[in-house]
Amino acid sequence: MSIYSKAAITNGQGTFSIETIEIGDPAPDEIIVRMKAAGVCHTDFDSLNWGTPLVLGHEGAGIVEKVGQAINNFSIGDKVILNWAIPCGHCYQCAEGNLHICENHSPVCGPPGFQSSGHALPFNTLWQNKPIARSFHLGTLSEYVIVKEAAVVKNDSINMSFAAASIIGCGIMTGYGSVVNAAKVKPASSVVVLGTGGVGLSVVQSAKIAGAAMIIAIDVNENRLNLAKRFGATHTLLTNKDDKGLLKAALEVKKMTGNRGADYAFECTAVPELGAAPLAMVRNAGTAVQVSGIEQSITFDMNLFEWDKIYINPLYGKCKPHIDFPKIMQLYDSGQLLLEELISRTYSIENLSQAFKDMLTGKNAKGVIIFN
Repeated sequence: MSIYSKAAITNGQGTFSIETIEIGDPAPDEIIVRMKAAGVCHTDFDSLNWGTPLVLGHEGAGIVEKVGQAINNFSIGDKVILNWAIPCGHCYQCAEGNLHICENHSPVCGPPGFQSSGHALPFNTLWQNKPIARSFHLGTLSEYVIVKEAAVVKNDSINMSFAAASIIGCGIMTGYGSVVNAAKVKPASSVVVLGTGGVGLSVVQSAKIAGAAMIIAIDVNENRLNLAKRFGATHTLLTNKDDKGLLKAALEVKKMTGNRGADYAFECTAVPELGAAPLAMVRNAGTAVQVSGIEQSITFDMNLFEWDKIYINPLYGKCKPHIDFPKIMQLYDSGQLLLEELISRTYSIENLSQAFKDMLTGKNAKGVIIFN
């Protein structure tokens, strides 16, 4: 029997509306989740212009509503968190342990012709009597979603709210994984974080958990810098948009780090002009990490790579959902990772426009849609 679900639908041409979709029964390897909360991300706003209609949203948490016949590890009523790194388990990258860049299922790393909105239209998800794609194979800005089993992780945390759980699925995982899985930040090291939005604050917290001795947060927003201190920043640096490439800020970082530069620097601004900025912040043989997923063409001054500097661009924090999500939950339960405190405001799905506005103006660290 079909489920009718209120959902945020974009036409792919810059606008969206709240409409109704029809979700059919799950296939043997699928699960229907009744959404309780969905994070609002810059990528959701970007997807308004991807050129194709789709159900918005790629961060979320909820409760299992229905399961397919082949599902043995989940039951109706289970609390779950969704992830968009959905491995097939048998391609070259999955065999190499790179589940986040699965050659068959990754919404951003698939074969030629692969669309960010989905590798195949889900014919059991209809809008205006036609199949509609779901953002990142999820479409979490909907009262119900239908997803593959590999897109679901049980939430065994006792005290975690659905709002907090919802932001693990992308922003938290991206920041945490960039520090722990990709850069492998060492204890007693120095770390610079460029941009202290939701992802940047996740990087700050994760650097603290990794044992970094100095964590320098850089932003143009003083309120966000004050928030960064709460999440573990030991130093803050207020900059401005006139500082091209943040080269002046880089000089200040060098002064703070014994005229050497930091061991690690993480770019979390999503500003293309700052793609090379972390290289200016790190010492010789230091590691610069481009976290925010800049895809535009940018110019690099190759002098910034001297000497032996490493520049990496990890996807989704090299996420292994069924390994990393439980670790994140444990860190939350032990009080080492703050999630509830990251959520500046919650909204109804009807108020998604305001959530986008508050995100784009820097009002929120993280906004979350709550479903009744």
